[in-house]
Amino acid sequence: MRLTAHTDYGLRMLMALAVSSDRLVTIEEIADRNRISRNHLMKVAQSLVGLGLVRSVRGRGGGLTLARDPATIRMGTVARALEADMDLVACLGDEPATCIFSGACRLTGVLRQALDAFFAEMDRLTLAELTQNRSELRERLALSA
Repeated sequence: MRLTAHTDYGLRMLMALAVSSDRLVTIEEIADRNRISRNHLMKVAQSLVGLGLVRSVRGRGGGLTLARDPATIRMGTVARALEADMDLVACLGDEPATCIFSGACRLTGVLRQALDAFFAEMDRLTLAELTQNRSELRERLALSA
């Protein structure tokens, strides 16, 4: 299993915003520090704004900030919302008939349990818990106060 770059960048953006809650952070800052395409991050930001997790302030001096308390943002919820397709194999998706073993093998159940366990762990973690080492994260991001 692998999360998409969209989700990876979304989690990174949320972390950057959580440790910089005292100011607006620009997409350019996050893109430069993470060596990520600005255009890709703009799409990620749009997704996070649409989910009500991030607030965007336009214009000169604008940027991004969290729209919710980090303690209320669960990482599993974010990953589910940003991932377009979490079906590890065809039999977990909408078209189980694409596999000749569908309904006869135990792999489907095992993979479903593994995916459920992954999200159970992600659901236990809030953005606030993820960013408890705030000063170290700020230093790594090299974001000015």
